[in-house]
Amino acid sequence: MIDLHSHILPGLDDGARTLADSVDIARAALDDGIAVIAATPHVRDDWPTDAEAMEERVAELRAELETARMPLDVRRGGEIALDWAVKLPAEALRRFGLGGSRYLLVETPYHGWPLQLPDVLLSLRDQGFVPVLAHPERNIEVQARPERLVPLVEAGVLVQVTAASVDGRIGRRSAECGHRLIQGRVAHLLASDAHHASVRAVGMSAAAKAVGGGALAEWLTYEVPAAILADAEIPPRPHSGRKGWIGRLLSA
Repeated sequence: MIDLHSHILPGLDDGARTLADSVDIARAALDDGIAVIAATPHVRDDWPTDAEAMEERVAELRAELETARMPLDVRRGGEIALDWAVKLPAEALRRFGLGGSRYLLVETPYHGWPLQLPDVLLSLRDQGFVPVLAHPERNIEVQARPERLVPLVEAGVLVQVTAASVDGRIGRRSAECGHRLIQGRVAHLLASDAHHASVRAVGMSAAAKAVGGGALAEWLTYEVPAAILADAEIPPRPHSGRKGWIGRLLSA
């Protein structure tokens, strides 16, 4: 599996505090079946990570894992807040692209639906980026009206659902919304959003089982993330023979 959302880098945000914490997360990821992980520290007012610091910590962690003979492939990235997606120059945003690709992870606020969100995401598209909207299923407004994501997906935005939402670790409402987005063909990938090894240990594999395993789980946890890292178009979703209610809106 490939995990494109984690806070594995030490000392940059509210994730790993030390290099030892980072190694613990890496060990848990390997135990869970993860082969590649994107380090996506917060880039926002309370955690104003710059690209150089992110790249330095990625190199440091790669060296540490190589010394420890831990075969986890750590790639660069960032989780960009909406207002920072506006004020950062395109060159800086490119350095935060997932694995160096044009795909950019953009943080969904947990509360409220910012009026500027669609405009920011479409502006990123106009600059050549493909926005990947992180964990919208945890947003209260999306939980109440998941269909508000439909125009964004139609415009080319991808949606990332958190593994802990899907397998129920962070509450019923997030779980219900996450499954609705996946069943409705509005979600494109699962990721851990790992902050600590203790939460991470039963992450992606449990979520893959929660969505039923098989071709759909493979698409969400490997095929789409692999295409993102390759800076390629995402592959078509496996045909399931049924559409969720959001899917009917998308195909109308």
